[in-house]
Amino acid sequence: MIFNPADIAERLSELPADERLIAFLKVPKQYKADVFSHLDPDFQEDTIRGIGSEQVSEILNAMSPDDRTALFEDFPDELIKYSINHLNPQERRVALKLLGYDSDSIARLMTPYYIQIRKEWTVKRCFEQIKKVGRKVETMNHLYVVDEANRLIDDIAIGSLLLAEEDTLISDITDNHFVAITTTTSKEDAVPYFEKYDRSALPIVTENGVLVGIVTIDDILDQIAQQNTEDIQKFGGLEALDLPYTQTSWTEMIKKRATWLVILFFSEMLTASAMGYFEHEIEKAVVLALFVPLIISSGGNSGSQAATLIIRAMALQEITLRDWWYVMRKEIISGLCLGGILGFIGFIRIMMWQKAGLFDYGEYWVFIALSISVSLVLIVLWGTLSGSMIPFVLKKLKLDPATSSAPFVATLVDVTGLIIYFSVAGMFLAGKLL
Repeated sequence: MIFNPADIAERLSELPADERLIAFLKVPKQYKADVFSHLDPDFQEDTIRGIGSEQVSEILNAMSPDDRTALFEDFPDELIKYSINHLNPQERRVALKLLGYDSDSIARLMTPYYIQIRKEWTVKRCFEQIKKVGRKVETMNHLYVVDEANRLIDDIAIGSLLLAEEDTLISDITDNHFVAITTTTSKEDAVPYFEKYDRSALPIVTENGVLVGIVTIDDILDQIAQQNTEDIQKFGGLEALDLPYTQTSWTEMIKKRATWLVILFFSEMLTASAMGYFEHEIEKAVVLALFVPLIISSGGNSGSQAATLIIRAMALQEITLRDWWYVMRKEIISGLCLGGILGFIGFIRIMMWQKAGLFDYGEYWVFIALSISVSLVLIVLWGTLSGSMIPFVLKKLKLDPATSSAPFVATLVDVTGLIIYFSVAGMFLAGKLL
């Protein structure tokens, strides 16, 4: 029999819509709030609307404050008001306080239920405090030491208390070293704290150092998944979806995808314009047109590779804006080497086809091969530089680097790549084919 709330929620979500609510009502009372917090937003909204006021009150008051805040973020205004009115006075104050923080701040994810102690207490007194308030807290891995003004001065692992004597003062086992996140820190900027310090929970303090709550790792994992999803969607050349794919309407899906497609479409028109500008060169040397797809795809691919590497490195904070020159030098070397490899392959391919009689490039086939080779070197170099530097430019402009999507970089390199290609061809084939 399934007793894990997440498993129960998953089973309920698999049921037909007209059976889910009845099945939820059959869930044992002690599991209802936890199961409810794991349901998808639509199911949660339908449940609140479909059950009685008494059950709404029981569920919402039993939910952890951070899960309840996340729930309200997905609710329409009228349902938020309805839900808050069903909270008891204490939980209502907590809910309104959390909702008062900026929607993007880490404070929205925190719970005000934790164990705080004083440095003048004994270990025995701390255990009494744990027994008194421990039932409501999400984690007891750390206890938070505060002063008279409720300012955080230390955090102590529960293991330190378990190994200490009962009459030991907390001040004797504190070292005044702790990690905390301010309430104004964005959710995205808070993620590295958990990754760097390998903590399951971190305290949240005001600008003045007053302890107001803690954020646990489960909420951060949800935030990481959301960030990764948004970045992947943006990098794919569309606006990030506000809801999961299965819950996004087809009209919203078209709206999110159309903008970038239209922008890229107009950008690609420049490719046709570039081709038209070199129309006379193409008429004189039709063979050049055969290699246009090869040339522009190589530049676009190299640019997409570079953009992917840099954006991910930025997300992991492996590089910052100050590293732009280091990245540029590295990408120049990489671009020249990669372009050299492709240029060499391109030259060999033309030579083999010419010698084997598979295709006749004419008496100037060597110069055509050189045009292709040198163009590939320069275009791949340009692609890697464009793909690696655009994220830095966007970051400098306070924009999301993920918006420098692979299609965007590829389109940019397509247009400029044609100019490079025909310019190089004009240099090698002047007085010959051109």
